[in-house]
Amino acid sequence: MKYVDEFRDGDKARRLAELIRTEVNPEREYRLMEFCGGHTHAIFRFGIHDLMPENLKYVHGPGCPVCVLPAGRIEAAIELAEAEDIILCTYADLMRVPAGRGDSLNRARARGSDIRMIYSSTDALAIARANPERQVVFFAIGFETTTPPTAAAIQIAEKEGLSNFSVYCNHVLTPPAMRHLLSSGEAHIHGILGPSHVSTIIGSQAYAGCCNDYQVPLVIAGFEPLDVIQSTLMLVRQINEGRFEVENQYSRAVSQTGNRKAQALMQAIFEPRAMFEWRGLGGLPDSAVQIKAAFHAFDAEKRFGMQAIDVADIRGCICPAVLRGVSDPVDCKLFGSICTPEQPKGACMVSSEGACAAQYSYGRYRLGGKSEI
Repeated sequence: MKYVDEFRDGDKARRLAELIRTEVNPEREYRLMEFCGGHTHAIFRFGIHDLMPENLKYVHGPGCPVCVLPAGRIEAAIELAEAEDIILCTYADLMRVPAGRGDSLNRARARGSDIRMIYSSTDALAIARANPERQVVFFAIGFETTTPPTAAAIQIAEKEGLSNFSVYCNHVLTPPAMRHLLSSGEAHIHGILGPSHVSTIIGSQAYAGCCNDYQVPLVIAGFEPLDVIQSTLMLVRQINEGRFEVENQYSRAVSQTGNRKAQALMQAIFEPRAMFEWRGLGGLPDSAVQIKAAFHAFDAEKRFGMQAIDVADIRGCICPAVLRGVSDPVDCKLFGSICTPEQPKGACMVSSEGACAAQYSYGRYRLGGKSEI
């Protein structure tokens, strides 16, 4: 298959890995954060970490949209679904993420709330058209990748006069979170594997200021194993040469300026949110978007007077530390015992892009620590 098989060539992967081994400085450590959950998934699935030298470590980042959403935002959605006669629509992974006191959208649905799983924002619009007598709320989450479709849904709803459609907006922005992680220095990051899908929207130039300010190199990487390994080699070379540039390994999909049409759509509907709470990272200024005043008729938080709810994570869960790159999933006492993909206690065990779920599914429990390629 084009763009898949050619990036899964085991011989090429081993040659690239050997090149990395010859170029790393044995006297130093290389801590490379994969910001995107898709890269975390690829690293575990293909056993890429097993091909790397011992002094090169992949550090998991906060790039899973389900994982970074704090429990309080989910709790607020559950309260809304149970207090109002509405149809709440959202994506499948979010249905299983624990909210407060072990509750979840799935459990609220079992208690009788009308909560429906959808595959896209257009599904939510279709439900609103089919149920004109009821309010339909789209629980929207995700980074810059999924923000344009939500903006398009609001635009379509306005054009069609869908007065029973609104959006509970939880879209977050990548560069502010990246800046926060680098400024804290907590994870001791030497290089970043830049996100792929997000970069198709915002472009490679969006990271230039971040790399320059914190003197950390970034390589935008594709999702296939050769993409990740080649990007790792590019980062190693930058680190060895003392460079901190933005390089684009995923040039078959990412441009310097990104998708201008999608950016214009986002800017037309959304504006920066002064403060947004991230799971693990805390409150970050200008790290999310909210619906502009001109479209408040489609803002569920305004329409229903939704309030922020402060909910603590389950005791013993270290998802916040995993999302900051300061702990590994296996450091958690709940990992693989009472917290599994079938019965997740923490958000990072829910989505396939979560670091805990990826390690559980493809780590030593399944493959005995051996590389698949």
